[in-house]
Amino acid sequence: MAKTILALAVLLAAAIAGYVVRKKKPDAPVQVRGSVPSQVDRQDFSEANKHWLVAVFTSSTCDACRDVAQKARVVASNEVAVQIIDFVEMGELHKRYEIDSVPTTLIADSKGVVMFATVGPVTATDLWAALARCRDPQLLNDIATCDKHGREPSTS
Repeated sequence: MAKTILALAVLLAAAIAGYVVRKKKPDAPVQVRGSVPSQVDRQDFSEANKHWLVAVFTSSTCDACRDVAQKARVVASNEVAVQIIDFVEMGELHKRYEIDSVPTTLIADSKGVVMFATVGPVTATDLWAALARCRDPQLLNDIATCDKHGREPSTS
C-alpha cells in the first residue's frame, strides 16, 4: 500500500512539474503575414503619370499569382497603370514595401495612397469592383439601390 501511495505521489509531482514548466514558457511571438503598405511612391512604378495604379506583387513559382496578374492586366487603360512586380525580377520593391505574401494586389491613387489592397487570389469581378469603388466611391452605392430589373425602385 505504501508503494502505491509513493508511486501516485511521484506521478502527481511529475504532472505538476510538467504543468509548471509548460506555463513558464513564453508564448511564441506572433508573426504578422500579409501586411500591405498604406502608401507607395508612384515613381517606383511604371506610368506614374496615370491617375490609378494597380500593382500586383507576384512570384514566378506561384500559380495564383499568374491568374491574378492576368486578371489585372485587363483593367489597364488611359487612366489606369497596371504593373506586375515579380519577386525574382523586382525583389527590391517587394523588400521596400515589405511584401511577404504573394499575390498581393493594391490599387493606389495618383499620390500613392493605397485605396484597396488584398492578399491572395482575387476574382476579376472583385478587382473590377474595387477599381470602380476607388475611382467613384458613390458608384456602387448607386448600383445597390437598383432593383433586380436594373431600374430604380418605385416609390409608389
